[in-house]
Amino acid sequence: MFTTVPGSRVDVRMWADPSEVEPAAMRQLHAVADLPWVHGVAVMPDVHYGKGATVGSVIAMRDAVSPAAVGVDIGCGMTAVRTSLRASELPDDLGVLRRRIENAVPVGFASHDEAVDPTRLGVGADWDEFWSGFSALHRDVQSRRHRALTQLGTLGGGNHFIEVCLEQGGSDRVWLMLHSGSRNIGKELAERHIDIAQRLPHNADLPDRDLAVFLAHTPQMRAYRHDLFWAQDYARRNREVMMALVQRAVANTVPGAKFDEPISCHHNYVAEETYDGVDVLVTRKGAIRAGRGELGIIPGSMGTGSYIVRGLGNPAAFTSASHGAGRRMSRTRARKTFTEADLAAQTAGVECRKDAGVVDEIPGAYKDINAVIEAQHDLVEVVAHLKQVICVKG
Repeated sequence: MFTTVPGSRVDVRMWADPSEVEPAAMRQLHAVADLPWVHGVAVMPDVHYGKGATVGSVIAMRDAVSPAAVGVDIGCGMTAVRTSLRASELPDDLGVLRRRIENAVPVGFASHDEAVDPTRLGVGADWDEFWSGFSALHRDVQSRRHRALTQLGTLGGGNHFIEVCLEQGGSDRVWLMLHSGSRNIGKELAERHIDIAQRLPHNADLPDRDLAVFLAHTPQMRAYRHDLFWAQDYARRNREVMMALVQRAVANTVPGAKFDEPISCHHNYVAEETYDGVDVLVTRKGAIRAGRGELGIIPGSMGTGSYIVRGLGNPAAFTSASHGAGRRMSRTRARKTFTEADLAAQTAGVECRKDAGVVDEIPGAYKDINAVIEAQHDLVEVVAHLKQVICVKG
């Protein structure tokens, strides 16, 4: 159940203990709750400080949207696929499969040498129509078309990952899972629209310029929503292509592998929804939609496993749930706190990078995923608990 924290315009509903949330994040939540357009704010148990708005927050607004509250990785989210394989069918040397995945999917800032043809992979639809929409995006990103083409089907860095997981509880069924977003093109679009919003006169007196909003029925809002929805679509298609490449790598390693239909969900995005009879724009920044019966994915860190969940459709949370475990310390603090030896110990049994470049992604820098799941038992029910055996990071 949630805790209600009084706000000046609307109360903040928190599925986290307010006393355990860092003061900077609480200030952000109060600032959002004071916006004149806000209809409601729900806070997930993985909440932590973010730019503009906290990560792990769900903001419903009337006739307005804040691009910084969406974030710069527009459409970032998860995809998971259950395979026909059991743990015993995986190769004894998991490094072989990890290398094949890394060879198939560029990570970090890398791109494909040539754009992937999704039709040859049998994924997605209406690709010509999708790419024809690029010319209608913000004029300053038109030179990025080639990069957007070659980054389709790539992972990125930071907390993005590709994993091979085993379902817990005795089945040992193999799952594939990945986390990524709209890559550079989403970032480029977000930054340009955030800058436009911050210069609009109606945002001049806001206490935090990162909360600047676009208003309905304005050319700026129309332009942002056009680019936003295109980038959300790009992110979804990026994950589709990536998962197809990962499936091919698995099938080449374990012939005969079959794959179920994917589960996919955004967790940095905007949706048009209705609550209390009011049409609102719902921004989920570090949160997934958890409508009744809808399947979702809540990952932990690179050594602690993840959950497949089914939404309970709780309207108090704007039918949402957490997007992951959530960080409990910044990347800078994590690098100062932990060593490569700590990383190796905390990812024991996982075939993954264990070098200084990913120490800031160490499990100890994240909240306890099991506690995060328990804190939202009225938002989702657990379908499957997964534990990774391979983790690919940029």
